Amino acid sequence: MDQLKLGLPKGSLENATIELFEKAGWRIKPAARNYFPEIDDPQLDCSICRPQEMSRYVESGMLDAGITGKDWTMENRSDTMLVCDLVYSKVSRRPTRWVIAVAGDSEITCLEDLEGKKISTELVGVTERFFAEKKINVDIEFSWGATEAKVVSGLADAIVEVTETESTIRAHGLRIIHQLMESNTQFIANKKAWEDPWKREKIENIVLMLQGSLNADRIVGLKMNVASSKLDDIVAVLPSLNAPTVASLYNQDWYSVETVVSEDIVRDLIPQLKKIGAEGIIEYALNKII
Repeated sequence: MDQLKLGLPKGSLENATIELFEKAGWRIKPAARNYFPEIDDPQLDCSICRPQEMSRYVESGMLDAGITGKDWTMENRSDTMLVCDLVYSKVSRRPTRWVIAVAGDSEITCLEDLEGKKISTELVGVTERFFAEKKINVDIEFSWGATEAKVVSGLADAIVEVTETESTIRAHGLRIIHQLMESNTQFIANKKAWEDPWKREKIENIVLMLQGSLNADRIVGLKMNVASSKLDDIVAVLPSLNAPTVASLYNQDWYSVETVVSEDIVRDLIPQLKKIGAEGIIEYALNKII
């Protein structure tokens, strides 16, 4: 039987990725101290890998495809196929940012002030190329973790670190002076695997379902009964992807109206619909929008 070797990211993205796959239709059961989780699809052979290493494994063919960050693909300069962007993270659906930060009381206020300074980061390659392009000489050292503490303890003059909410950076009393780059989650594939018709179709089907699940994030369905005399007023206030679905009720001068809306507006929309005359309003969750 054909199988696709798929890499899933370990660490902060692991739970979010497993939840996304479950919403898309795949159940993944990670096991303690086991890098090969069970998945309810015999056509998939899953491995859990560090995002920092994923693109190298995919490029080498050890994995046919994998999910990692744009930042680590750039760091490794990997020759892989970008199938699609999957914008999600452990906190929200927005890109993460790699920023340059210094101590709050530092005299460093701009990039030029970093001339001759020491910078600590895990993203060494991207950082080296960035400062080389700016023609600013800096001493860049690899950080094995707790990067924010390097500035606080005086081990570095600045750091290049990833952030989503800036809460950790602020908690250490650091100040951002520049944004290096934005990064988001990506689905990548080995180029040889992409040329295989079966593997390509399997990858495209997985991506279709994952993107459908992301499209449905914070989107809900609304269904209601509306008297014919109120129909135009109800439709006028209903947002939808194209137009609401309207169907007449059997032997009644009433209609069933259905649409999809952002979860953010439901708290205001439902009372408004009720006031106009909608009855039997039902809100339901969506797993996918394709």
